[in-house]
Amino acid sequence: MIDKIFTSVAAAVEGISDGSTVMIGGFGTAGMPSELIDGLLETSARDLTIVSNNAGNGEMGLAALLKARRVRKIICSFPRQTDSYIFDGLFRAGEIELEVVPQGNLAERIRAAGAGIGGFFTPTAYGTLLAEGKETRVIDGRHYVLEGPLHADVALIKAHKGDRWGNLIYRKTARNFGPIMAMAAKTAIVQVSEVVPLGGLDPESIVTPGIFVQRVVQVEPRASTRAGDAAAKAA
Repeated sequence: MIDKIFTSVAAAVEGISDGSTVMIGGFGTAGMPSELIDGLLETSARDLTIVSNNAGNGEMGLAALLKARRVRKIICSFPRQTDSYIFDGLFRAGEIELEVVPQGNLAERIRAAGAGIGGFFTPTAYGTLLAEGKETRVIDGRHYVLEGPLHADVALIKAHKGDRWGNLIYRKTARNFGPIMAMAAKTAIVQVSEVVPLGGLDPESIVTPGIFVQRVVQVEPRASTRAGDAAAKAA
């Protein structure tokens, strides 16, 4: 019997090793798997390469992982914002490596890894510092840059509901990078708000099929999340 449900966050993140490449879902805090990141912090894994849309907010989630000096390199599209001071301090001190990837390219590089695509040409970043050292080509009179796929050892993502086979549905913008990150990683670890019985998810609504998911753990929504949901319903 296939059962991908784990009984605790600690069990779900067990085995992430030093030097791993870890994809972390989220668009800012929307869809950020905070509890899984907290679980990763409780392990000894360090020297990590993180692939994420941004470089952390405040001192929670990804920012907490950075503050703990567990990250060697971050690959993201939006490293600086008003509350990204943890990353900013580390970068200025030369304590973390940064690879900036335009957001569309980041999504497509992750998707390419999951789809088995060896590379793709894009006009984005042509003629900029981000294209230095990369193959370029003129296609139909337009300049393009060759970008490669982004693979990962582990993806930490957040979904709304899942079943024991690992089928997932998401809640609104919390969907963001989760589906493609699950495809691009060797091991996709997912926190969900609710585990439902098989057949409890409408097949037409499933976004991530269980074939791309290896571990699922149910996590109670934090108080701030519940308050946000209540406010949204009241509106």
